[in-house]
Amino acid sequence: MTAGESAARATVAANTLAAVHRRDHHHTSECCAPHCVETVHLGGKAAMVCHDCGTDSGFLDNRAVAVLCREHAEETREGSAA
Repeated sequence: MTAGESAARATVAANTLAAVHRRDHHHTSECCAPHCVETVHLGGKAAMVCHDCGTDSGFLDNRAVAVLCREHAEETREGSAA
């Protein structure tokens, strides 16, 4: 892969995460408990995106993202995380 191709893929990945964050899951005061998390797939990688606190993992291995999604939902089950 050339440097140009790598840069293009990084741009697509960044724009994909930005689009996910802009979806219509907005709150005026409180977040959901647990937080609303989503797995975004791009090629052989995936990212965990939280629609409540805006956290994203960046693109990682699919299994690692599945674990992060479960952990984030569990951590925010009682509304303890921001």
